[in-house]
Amino acid sequence: MTTDSSASSLIIGGAASSPRAPLPTLPPLALYIHIPWCVRKCPYCDFNSHTASPVLPEQEYVDALLADLDQDLHAVYGRELTSIFFGGGTPSLFSADALGRLLKGVEQRIPFADDIEITLEANPGTFEQEKFVAYRKLGINRLSIGIQSFQQEKLEALGRIHNGDEAVRAAGMARQAGFDNFNLDLMHGLPDQSLDDALSDLRQAIALKPTHISWYQLTLEPNTVFWNQPPVLPEDDTLWDIQEAGQALLAEHGYAQYEVSAYAQPDRPARHNLNYWSFGDFIGIGAGAHGKLSHPDGRIVRTWKTRLPKDYLNPAKNFQAGEKPLSNDEMPFEFLMNALRLTAGVESRLYPERTGLSLDSLAEGRREAEQSGLLQVEPSRLAATERGQLFLNDLLQQFLN
Repeated sequence: MTTDSSASSLIIGGAASSPRAPLPTLPPLALYIHIPWCVRKCPYCDFNSHTASPVLPEQEYVDALLADLDQDLHAVYGRELTSIFFGGGTPSLFSADALGRLLKGVEQRIPFADDIEITLEANPGTFEQEKFVAYRKLGINRLSIGIQSFQQEKLEALGRIHNGDEAVRAAGMARQAGFDNFNLDLMHGLPDQSLDDALSDLRQAIALKPTHISWYQLTLEPNTVFWNQPPVLPEDDTLWDIQEAGQALLAEHGYAQYEVSAYAQPDRPARHNLNYWSFGDFIGIGAGAHGKLSHPDGRIVRTWKTRLPKDYLNPAKNFQAGEKPLSNDEMPFEFLMNALRLTAGVESRLYPERTGLSLDSLAEGRREAEQSGLLQVEPSRLAATERGQLFLNDLLQQFLN
């Protein structure tokens, strides 16, 4: 979902006059670790990723990550981590030794919850059985494998470095390495993709029995090769047919949709993702990482780190590139932009608990959204209707003045 970057400067649903209370309890705390290198930059990718040199600066980067974390510790003292997510880039390019030293350093600084979820993003082209067994021994207990497609012509169009057979083998190797919880990333709406092509990819993914499937439509993003040299994408009617048929197929096989592009087996949603969409807290460390931290006095602050790896590793430069406290005016939109992506929404009580604002600040926008059929009429929940899920931007507009 894209939003107007100017939205944060607008007054939202009466929030400007609502005092913000101290937060009764702080949200769950997660940690996002960004590792920015890839074997090759994909033409559709707008993430902060950079082509890796033959030798990665693993030790220097781990040192920088821990020093970065040290600077954030004052804001999370006394709390524990409920999840860790290694994203990128391709985190699986790093050795088990480097990730082990990093995890040990993190745990020395912030206690881990007993049932902590630790996810590592990996690509099939980086799968090595011995390395992934070692990852599992470190306590990494969930993988997210970037498949995108199993069909060779589609993989080539997307600039991927693996083939379909490697993608199939990667899922088997993950299970053999001891991962009983893993996600497969799959895209649809690919160049020249038909309905049959898209469903074939989904059936192959389902056959590999992952606990979670992220299935999302290819979009052309600014500052990518595809933006400047757009491929031929399917017509809107085909995209709609793919979406409807794909969702039915996933449901048939027990994958419940819990977010716009996330489908999980029972009790297997990604905890890290759920925390993010329900306006939980997360520290972000690494080149270009973003964070969001709540404070007992009601302040909620977003942070972002130095983007380029060479600058992030430069001792003369600060890790943190900026920070922005969220104002009362911005808070409702920030909360709903996340929470309404969840198909079940969130309990209404979560809004005052996570923002410090009264539900009254949403009253006018909520009434209009309910009357337009975009928001469910359910006092105890904030949740989009099926129509509202299709038109989330329109739904969010109801909360802008």
